[in-house]
Amino acid sequence: MKKLLSMLLALAMMLSMTSAMAESAPAGDVGTVIYGSTTEITGDFAPGAWWSNGATDAMLRALSNDYETVTTDQGGALVVNPTITKEMTSTENEDGTKTYTITINEGLVYNNGDAITAKDFVWSTVLLCSPLVPGLAISSSSYLTVEGGEAFYNGETQALSGLRLIDDYTFSVTIVADKLPYFYDLSYAAFGAFDIEYWLGEGYDVADDGEGCYITGGDFTVDAIKPQLDYARFNAGEDRVSAGPYNLIEFDQSALQATLEINPNYAGNFEGVKPSIQRIVVTKAEDATWADAIRTGAFNFYDTITDGVQVNTAMDMIEDETLAASLGYGFDYVTFDRSGYGKIQFQCDFGPTQFINVRHAVAMLLDRNEFANTFCQGWGGVVNGPYGTGMWQFIDSEEWLNENLNTYAYDAAAATQLLIDDGWVYNADGTDYTTGIRYKKVTEEEAGTYAHNVTLDDGTILMPLIIEWSSSEGNTVSDLLAVMLAENPDVAAAGMEIRQNIMTFDELLNYLYRDATQGEQYGVPTYGMYNLATNWEPTYDASYNFTSDPDMVAAGWNTNYLFDDTLDQLTMDMVYGVDSSDTETYLNIWREYIKRWNELLPEIPLYSNVYLTMYPDWLEGYEQDSFWDFQQAILYATVAE
Repeated sequence: MKKLLSMLLALAMMLSMTSAMAESAPAGDVGTVIYGSTTEITGDFAPGAWWSNGATDAMLRALSNDYETVTTDQGGALVVNPTITKEMTSTENEDGTKTYTITINEGLVYNNGDAITAKDFVWSTVLLCSPLVPGLAISSSSYLTVEGGEAFYNGETQALSGLRLIDDYTFSVTIVADKLPYFYDLSYAAFGAFDIEYWLGEGYDVADDGEGCYITGGDFTVDAIKPQLDYARFNAGEDRVSAGPYNLIEFDQSALQATLEINPNYAGNFEGVKPSIQRIVVTKAEDATWADAIRTGAFNFYDTITDGVQVNTAMDMIEDETLAASLGYGFDYVTFDRSGYGKIQFQCDFGPTQFINVRHAVAMLLDRNEFANTFCQGWGGVVNGPYGTGMWQFIDSEEWLNENLNTYAYDAAAATQLLIDDGWVYNADGTDYTTGIRYKKVTEEEAGTYAHNVTLDDGTILMPLIIEWSSSEGNTVSDLLAVMLAENPDVAAAGMEIRQNIMTFDELLNYLYRDATQGEQYGVPTYGMYNLATNWEPTYDASYNFTSDPDMVAAGWNTNYLFDDTLDQLTMDMVYGVDSSDTETYLNIWREYIKRWNELLPEIPLYSNVYLTMYPDWLEGYEQDSFWDFQQAILYATVAE
């Protein structure tokens, strides 16, 4: 009864919010895109993925900052951006390094009208290569790529020698020899424009006295710059300085709603296209109420719908003429294969999930085919590695993948035997296992700080087969996993317990990244299992995803905490040492990486689905696919006359 009352209260609150949003955005408000997002906004609007990379945050960043020297086109290919880049040349040096020299166009300005020069493109790379990276908990590997980066990062030099300011509109970057050739080499010349005073504080600047770039104008320390960085990172208001098609003018944390308006100073994207949709409101779409929200006009744009039941519901609404009459507009849609997948992600350095047999057993105790069919409703299916059905790598390798990957078919008896083979053969008192939760004798190193360990009188440490699961609230996948996995009688019969811990997506990411800067509790390994999803950029580069470098791990890389030399080397070899024209070599190494990943199973793929995006029929010229997202496509859309 308590649970029922809580659900009814939550539903009432959501309907109240939906009603309020509908009042603030009338159903017939043609010209304003009210974007329903399936992932919540955390409010982290820092450049790139310096700290976290929630999907909606990333979209908002891209809408408000896209002045990059190199970008991707509609097919996902890297291209020089002529709106920003006047000239770009590359030189292969005798020592094996390579230098890109970039001249930007004059006349570019930020949203506040301040001029953009070469300095605006280089200072952030100085920061990302600096000794401040660990203290700021920034995710960056730039110092491993730029010549002189490691020496600068280690505090051995006062300037970043491989990054040079040549004049007010020209700069150069030199890439270290051991990161060449690189399959996505043009990305080395990709620099974005960010205002240094906005991000670091008044008076800060970047200079080059002939030995490379460095920061001037104030103390360049964590304590000195962190307050302004934090302000700039989470700020959404009129004083936010950015350079993109839209200005992020407001973020309501309580309502999880952001508002953007056209930036009149925007010079256009790589094809010179400027937006004509004046206003975009981004709001959280809840699984339980999204359809009612659309029917009442609370939002009119629902992007990348994942859940098959929701896709079918959306198709019904698209065909509903009565709904169109009541709203004053109908809906159109686009579908496309995903370049990613939904997943269970393990953290593999503590607790039961550090053991490969446990990860395999969990996979074999979940009927993934039934899960995918239930969730996708025919709009997707199972994959067996870190890829999506919309990726060219999958399309060119489908037969090979089917022949070489373990599908971890549902088999409760085999899963139990894996646990027995792995030593989960004890009761809590150290006697031979009979019933309930299984225990395993572990070393002190394996025991770590795992909270559920039991120490016997003789000093023997027993670890229970209890997996703490971090699950985001209001999530259909979480609900389905609870039924099909955590509450599955075969899981209990196997001697395993999976405990669901429901939290906001922001909290989930903090625990996933072990981001102690957001609270000491997040820095403590707590959850061995998470459910979320991943989409890949056109540049599929996993080179540091399984790094063993402690500094890089501390900075947010390798959130699986799986340390395997073979996997680490394959991710490096896939892109480094492969010329951008050598697709065959790249693909062969990609396959071997996928195979090793599939063996170690740091994650359980749940589905890769067909996305559906529905939008108001007054929006013309809207086209979207796996590598051409809303933030790119909306610039080409117009309001029908």
